[in-house]
This record gives sequence, structure tokens and C-alpha cells, in this order.
Amino acid sequence: MAVSPVVLAMSSSGEAMAHRVAALIGADVHGREGRVARADAMFPDALAHARDLFAAGIPVVGVCASGILIRAVAPLLSDKRVEPPVVSVSDDGAVVVPLLGGHRGANRLARLIADGLGAVAAVTTAGDVSLGLALDAPPAGYRLGSDGDAKAVMAGLLAGKPFRLEDPFDWMAPIAALPNVTVVRTAQAGSRARLVSGPADGKAVGGATLEIYALTHALGLGCARGASPDDMWALLQSTLEDAGLLPGTIACVGSIDLKADEPAMIETAARLGVPLRLFSAAELEAMTPRLAHPSDVVFAEVGCHGVSEGAALAAAGDEAKLAIEKRKSATCTVAIAAAPEVVTDLPGRARGRLSVVGIGPGQSAWRTPEVSQLVAEADELVGYGLYIDLLGPLAVGKPRHDFPLGGEEARCRYALERAGEGRNVALVCSGDAGIYAMGALVFELLDRGPEAEGVSDAARRVDVVCSPGVSALQGAAARAGAPLGHDFCTISLSDLLTPRADILRRLQAAAEGDFVIAFYNPVSKTRRTLLAEARDILLQHRPADTPVMLASNLGRDGERVRYRRLADLEVDDVDMLTVVLVGSSNSRLARLGEGPRMYTPRGYARKIDGDLAEGRG
Repeated sequence: MAVSPVVLAMSSSGEAMAHRVAALIGADVHGREGRVARADAMFPDALAHARDLFAAGIPVVGVCASGILIRAVAPLLSDKRVEPPVVSVSDDGAVVVPLLGGHRGANRLARLIADGLGAVAAVTTAGDVSLGLALDAPPAGYRLGSDGDAKAVMAGLLAGKPFRLEDPFDWMAPIAALPNVTVVRTAQAGSRARLVSGPADGKAVGGATLEIYALTHALGLGCARGASPDDMWALLQSTLEDAGLLPGTIACVGSIDLKADEPAMIETAARLGVPLRLFSAAELEAMTPRLAHPSDVVFAEVGCHGVSEGAALAAAGDEAKLAIEKRKSATCTVAIAAAPEVVTDLPGRARGRLSVVGIGPGQSAWRTPEVSQLVAEADELVGYGLYIDLLGPLAVGKPRHDFPLGGEEARCRYALERAGEGRNVALVCSGDAGIYAMGALVFELLDRGPEAEGVSDAARRVDVVCSPGVSALQGAAARAGAPLGHDFCTISLSDLLTPRADILRRLQAAAEGDFVIAFYNPVSKTRRTLLAEARDILLQHRPADTPVMLASNLGRDGERVRYRRLADLEVDDVDMLTVVLVGSSNSRLARLGEGPRMYTPRGYARKIDGDLAEGRG
């Protein structure tokens, strides 16, 4: 989904204006706790909240002084090509300032707000001010060529250097009117505009070049299961070359939804840098009267009379016509449809995506920017209710589907099936989704297949993305000091899913191997014995004074860290929200000024002593 902006209301003086701005741009209002009476979500710390939104790729509009937003996002600034827009609006709505992302939507957003408020949009980017447009942000329906240098071209134009402009589009009139620009018409008129530094005759051309394409075509693909992406690409290249069509004019790749996970489809769309759009057999069958080569064989196979031609026509729109009829190789088919105007709205649906994300213990500072961005991009959220709640404002306004503890399989199955319908779904887990969480269950369901109570074929075709999070193990270790400085392992003491005999066998092996051990799920209301058995097994192999850390509610309100000797570890000291870290025989509890810190030396001291003894120091 396109990520919607968020409007920040920092104070009561700007609260009414924030709601006016939000209404203009269709955004939620997030308000400062204790200072704003009404908002869709509240936040306690303005700088931290603006920074979290920015890191997640969410456009930020702050009704506040510009300096607040600048200070908030300054530590994260690195690449203007990917950073989201940041706009400030004065409390009285008189001035709107695009601070960042001018050519990624901030200038347009500022003008939209300013027009609605009757305000001034303080746009300062050189192209917008001097030329009235930005070449690196073309209008909808156009895109830049991948090899162009928009920055160098804009700088050259503004400096008065000579340029040759081939086949300008209508919206490029301000560029065509410049005295240092010579307009030339070529056979590609209407498909591509090209700016090249140098004189009109094309001689002594410099290095600055920019190509802009009109998205006027849709590519339809069909293939046999497991077709080679290279074969598909070769067929497409020869087809485009024979027809004299530029690949830059392709707006999207279309196909039947049965091919959503086909590597040839996915890779072709990726190489072209365009979206993959999918259609049902019924939607493609509706294209039959417009097909050049309807096929009863194809109908018998997939339920429509043509995949590549039908998908091309469906993707290009009702008025489109076939520009290239179906061409085929041994395993692939391609067809291309031409639209009468540039394509700005893409019919069909995207390939579904399931993002399996670990949000860490819950606090935003321990949540990775990638996870935040995947959550921000998601159409809907699925998870245990508490974990979704921990996302705070990132979850506001998104459809959510809460599942209780114990409903893990139903949770994963539901998330996969929703993604199978073409949605972008985030499955929210605490810690790291791949460590005692939902990641493994998602892949188990996909691996089972429908015949073994897995998931539907549509769900098995979705794109599954796993993003790491800070695990309870890492959080506990960081609070302790460095207890994982040498070899370690994790063991779950829950026998709900793992036979008790297996747990005891692993405990014995870890004890004999002298690993630092992190115990997950150490106790519950009904499981009270395995932790005591684990302690007794470990005491057979390591000293009674081995340090043990008990960490509860890590990264959340009520965080608590305690230390015990292994011999003194009691079951009643531990609850379901506690991670138990047991040191190896080499682990130490250092008594430092700020309190005890647990660490496990890796042997650097022995190495240094050996180096000195052998004269390597």
C-alpha cells in the first residue's frame, strides 16, 4: 500500500490546524500527550516519535516549528533518494515548508496543504523555483530511465549550459522554452523524452544525460511451470527489438494469479523495474473478444482463452489495443498492449506479501527500521493483541486481527490466507520472529500443502519476507553485560510442543558442553518442575556459584533484572515473562561501580599471555 502521511500536533495552539491539514491530505493526527486533547494516537516524546515515523518511511507533517522536525530526523539522514517527505506547518497555517524529500512528494504535499489553507508553500528546491518542475520527480504515468543523471542535468540547465531536448512531453514546456535548450524531434516522439548536454547536432556531447519514458504499454506473460527466467527475458528482448518498442514504456507486467510465484514472472518484472499485476481466470476470460489468438487448449488448462494477451489488455485498460500479439517460445508467451494515454492506475492485484516481523521487546528504540517500514507498508496487521498494541502509533488506522495466546496456528494460517488474496499483511511477533515465534510455523504450513491441513494454493504463492528483531536473549544479554561472549545455546522449557524427554536430553548435552544457556518459557502456572530439574542437572557440571541472570519485561514498563547463584535459583523467582540466563563455568559476575555485570570471557587473556610468552607482543 502507499504509506499515508501522519500529521503531528505538538501543542494545543496547533491542534485545530493539525486536524484541518489532516482533512486536506487524508491523514491521521498524532498528538502530544498532555498538550493535545484529541488525536487518533498519542505520543509522549515528540522527537522520538517523529524519528520513529521517519525511520519507518512514513511522510511526516508537523504543525510546529521546523527546528523540532529537523532535530528529530537529523541523526537518520543519509540518502535523499529514499527518505520520506518531511513538512512543517506553522500553528496559524500561514506557511508550509517542505524540509526534506522535496522531489519525493514533499513539494507536492506542501502545495496541496498551502492551496487548501490559503497559505504560502515555501518551496526552495532549485528546479521547482527556477523551472517550475523537477525532472527527477516526473508526473504520474512517466518515469526516469535507470541510467540518467537528473541532478547533473538540472544543474547544467540552471547554469545555462547547452542541451539537446529530444521529443519533450507537454509538461516539459518550461524546459523546452529555455534559451539554452534546442528541441529536436525523433522517431521516438510520444514514448521517450531525452535530454543530452551539448549542441543540437549531437557532436561533442558531454556526460549529462537523462531519459524520461511515458508509461503507455502493459506486458502480458504466460509460461509453463518452472520456466527459465532467462528464457522469458530473451523472448521479451527479441519481441521488443523486432517491434521497435522501448522497454521503458512498460508500466507493468500482468499474468494470471496462478503464476503469482513463478520465478520467470517475478524476475522479469524486477528486471524491468515495474509492478507485477495479477488477474483471475474469470477476469482474463472477459478479455476473450479482444484477443488475437484465443486458445481452447489454454482454456482447458487454466480457465481462460488467453493469458499473455488477456493480461496485457486487462492491465492496459478498457481502451487498450494489442500492440504485439502473442509470441511464444517453448515454455513462455509474451504480448504487449498499448493504452491511448499514459497508464496511471493499475488494474488487477499485486502479489500478496506476508511480512513476518519481530518487533523486539516492544519499545521503538529496539525495533529495527526495516521492521517499522514493513509494518508501515502493510495493509493490515495480524498477531497476538498485546504485540500489536506495542507498535503504538504505527498500528493506528490499520485493520488488525487479534489472536489469543494458544491460537498460533490459526494466527499464521489466517495471515497467509489474507496475503493469498493479494493483501500486504504483517504478522507481528515479539522478539525475533524466527526464534520461538511464528516464523517456523509459517513455513511449516507452507510446506505441508493443502492435503496435510496446510494452506490454500493461493496462500502458498505469496511473497514471504522475514525481518529480524531484537530477541529476548539479546535484550537480556545487553542488560547483563556480555554473558554471550563465548559459545551459548537456547532451550525452551515448555513441554507443550516438545517431548519432556527431548528437553532433558538437550539439558544434559548443554550442561556437559558447558554452554551459556538462555532458558525460554521457563515456567507457567502449570509447568513448575523443569526449571528445577534443569538447575540440578547443571549443578552436576558447573560450580554452585555460577551466575544466573533473571530478566523480566525487557524493554517495557516494569523491567526488572536480578542475579542469583545457580545453587540458589528458585522456581518461585521466575514467571512467564522472565528470561533465565545461566552462565558457563567461565562466566563471571563483576562488581562494578554501576552494579553487577555478567560476562563470559572468550579467552583473549590466554591468547595475550601466549603471544607475550612467544615474543609476539
